[in-house]
Amino acid sequence: MRRVLKRVLAGFGIVIFLVLIFFVGYSVKARSEVKLMTSTESKEIVSNIFSVKDSFVNLYLIKDSSQYIAIDAGNDLEAISGELKKLNINTDKVIAVLLTHTDGDHVAAIKLFKNAKVCLSRPEEQLLNGKKSRFFIFGNKIDTKAYTLIDDQQVINIGNTRIKAILTPGHTVGSMCYLVNDKYLFTGDASSLKNGKIDRFNEFFNVDTKTAIASMANILAIPESEYIFTAHYGYSNDYKNAVKDFVRLQK
Repeated sequence: MRRVLKRVLAGFGIVIFLVLIFFVGYSVKARSEVKLMTSTESKEIVSNIFSVKDSFVNLYLIKDSSQYIAIDAGNDLEAISGELKKLNINTDKVIAVLLTHTDGDHVAAIKLFKNAKVCLSRPEEQLLNGKKSRFFIFGNKIDTKAYTLIDDQQVINIGNTRIKAILTPGHTVGSMCYLVNDKYLFTGDASSLKNGKIDRFNEFFNVDTKTAIASMANILAIPESEYIFTAHYGYSNDYKNAVKDFVRLQK
């Protein structure tokens, strides 16, 4: 009996050791991928469009009269709160948070925006209700159960701001981009920008890179778009030049 118990304990110890090695390796790889990211500083990029830097990620704010619409909610609530104070933006004035997806580095400050309606894509809800996993058996979570689901191609009007939702699955099952007033495209982690050109996002963090690349076709032909904003790789004020060579990525 003791011999069997020893074998069981030894086997359990080996499993724990292998799991620990895996997570250490994953953490090292994740940190190396994050170092490649080039988020932009907190500032007003163009009239009424603000970037808010939170370490390696940006959330964006669109000003509509005296109110704001947030695209994503960042990685660290305290860091975001500090950056917003520097920009002299009152969090009570944020009336909507549109999530590109529900990974932890995009949702941390949701409860900071206590007057905001939270929106996410309908397929992305699967990561919140347990129908799909993000990482092995683990899903995602956000700090509210009062969220609104939106569909591909749905148009949302908030004040004088028109927002078109564009589903781009691949990074997560329900990743979504937002086209604001037909000229400002916010892609979240559906794409990166490298040397002013749209590129695929870090494969290491994608659920399905093949699907993610195919989904990028949904954001390549927007005639009136002028700007493209990513969550981790800054922005470009030349949308047409940024997307025109995408075909090379599919080879």
